Amino acid sequence: MGIASWPARERPREKLLAGGPQALSDAELLAIFLRTGVRGRSAVDLGRTLIDRFGSLSALFGADVAAFNAVPGIGTAKYAQLQAAFELARRALRETSATGDALASPGAVRDYLRLTLENRAREAFVAVLLDAQHRVIAQEELFQGTLTQTSVYPREIVKCAMRHNAASVIFAHNHPSGIAEPSQADQTLTETLKRALALVDVRVLDHFVIGRGAVTSFAERGLI
Repeated sequence: MGIASWPARERPREKLLAGGPQALSDAELLAIFLRTGVRGRSAVDLGRTLIDRFGSLSALFGADVAAFNAVPGIGTAKYAQLQAAFELARRALRETSATGDALASPGAVRDYLRLTLENRAREAFVAVLLDAQHRVIAQEELFQGTLTQTSVYPREIVKCAMRHNAASVIFAHNHPSGIAEPSQADQTLTETLKRALALVDVRVLDHFVIGRGAVTSFAERGLI
C-alpha cells in the first residue's frame, strides 16, 4: 500500500509539517527525500532497507555510488541527491563553526569535523585556523594517507598557520578503523606540532580523533 493511501497523520510529510522533522524516524526522513517507492514497497520501506543495508545514516552518507546502486529500487540520481543534501548539511555546519568564538561553540566545530572525516576510507589530516578572538579563519585539509596512516609534516603546518596569520589552531584526523582512540603516534605528533608552532607564537587548542560514531578530544583527555 502506497504512502498516499495511509492516514494523513501517518504520512511522513504530514507528520513533519505537524510535529517538525524531529518527530520522524530516520526511515521516514529518508522517505521524504526518496519521494516514491517501488512496486510493492513504499518509500518508508526503502528508507528502512537503506538503513539496514548500511547500518547507520553516517555510513549511508559515506557509501560510494556502487554500494548505493546495489540496493534495489535506488539509482545514481538518488545517490547524487543524497550527496548534495549531505554537502548542504556539511556547509551549514561549517558556516556555524566559522561564526563567532569557536571555543564558545565547540560542538559545531566537532560536528563539522565529524561530518567531514568520519566515513573516509583513508586517513586525512585537517587544520582549523583561528584568529586571536578564536574565530575561524580557514579550514584546510593538509594531508591524506593510506588506510592506516598519513604523513604530517610540521614545516607545512607552520607555513599554513603563517599564511593565514593564525593565532591558534585545532587539528583533526580520522581513523578509518572506526576506533577514535588516540595512538601513541598521534600523541607524539601533537607534541611535535605544539613545539613547532610555539616557535611562531601559535597555540594548539585541541586535536580531535574521528572514529565511527565517536570523537575523542585531546583537550578533554588532558593531552594538550
